[in-house]
Amino acid sequence: MALMLYTGQRRGDAVKLGWKDVSANRISVRQEKTGTPLAIRMHRSLVEALEVASEDKATFLLTSFGKPFTAAGFGNWFRGCCDEAHLQHCSAHGLRKAAARRLAEAGNSANHIAAVTGHLSLKEVERYTRAADQEKMADAAVATMPERSDRQAKITQHETIVGQSND
Repeated sequence: MALMLYTGQRRGDAVKLGWKDVSANRISVRQEKTGTPLAIRMHRSLVEALEVASEDKATFLLTSFGKPFTAAGFGNWFRGCCDEAHLQHCSAHGLRKAAARRLAEAGNSANHIAAVTGHLSLKEVERYTRAADQEKMADAAVATMPERSDRQAKITQHETIVGQSND
């Protein structure tokens, strides 16, 4: 789960990732669907999750037989895990969307998110992030507003005085 959540990749790309793709704290992938090459800095949580991954295996995601998953096989396995946990609304692809949503909620632009997910269309990124928490995003946006300067305070005070009527 961490591999998909912290890379934002499609299951077809995630099942191919292994130690061969890691260098200088980045995980590199050439997306199968678009051919887009990506080098994604590894999140601390992903680094921790991969500490248990065997360095002698070709990929991180392995079947119960120790073999690499196919994209369909991983999707079926993940679907079964979700069903068993009574999470019928969840899917492997949902982790890709969750990654995009989390990046949006952290204040990242559509371009920043696409740099992680590899989306070629910013409209698609916007569709993925539509479910982002508006309130949390608004809080983050307002927090970036600079404090008003003394000059701005005087202008605001003047506007208030000028705007008042003498009735």
